[in-house]
Amino acid sequence: MKLLVLGGTSGTGRHVVIQALEKGHQVTVLARDRTKAGLEHEHLRFADGDVRNAQALGEAMAGQQAVVSAIGRGRSFKSENLIADSVPGVLAGMQSHQIKRLLFTSAIGVGDTFRDAPLPMKIFARTLLRGIYADKIIGDEMIRKSGLDWTIVQPVGLTDGPLTKRYRVGEHLPLSGLATISRADTAHFIVDRLDDPSTFGKTLVLAN
Repeated sequence: MKLLVLGGTSGTGRHVVIQALEKGHQVTVLARDRTKAGLEHEHLRFADGDVRNAQALGEAMAGQQAVVSAIGRGRSFKSENLIADSVPGVLAGMQSHQIKRLLFTSAIGVGDTFRDAPLPMKIFARTLLRGIYADKIIGDEMIRKSGLDWTIVQPVGLTDGPLTKRYRVGEHLPLSGLATISRADTAHFIVDRLDDPSTFGKTLVLAN
């Protein structure tokens, strides 16, 4: 598959790129600074640009069959409206280039899954991460109304732990305490379900 990865130079997105290349996919990464990825591969190319730039997004999407977004604010508590500002361009670019498949990384507790989140995560969502979550809610809702073959991925607390391939997936999961999942396992799910129609139109929670 020809795959465009947004947010592919670090974190979960970088794991998606590595695992997708290992599976034989052809990967394009849209990046402001391609050197941050520290990756080279015969099936990997970089497109220069920012996710907020609709023109750069459109050019990067030419010829793609799917889009994976792992964009986020990292460890920052300030959203800077990253999701709300970038999702319209992502959706417009996909529709323009007739790309149907979108896997979008969000977070547990965004939207309806707030009721399933453990108490510590609810507290974070309503305090330190309030702006981040408000931004993600806007993006998730736009995606749900897009008409695309979307899957919204909502991992619990992300870690830099190893790839285990052992994790739980569901629209509703029993969770407690500070539940976690590694970025590598989150990427494994995304790459494994790139063309899985059973995940279309679903918001799926990931946890160990």
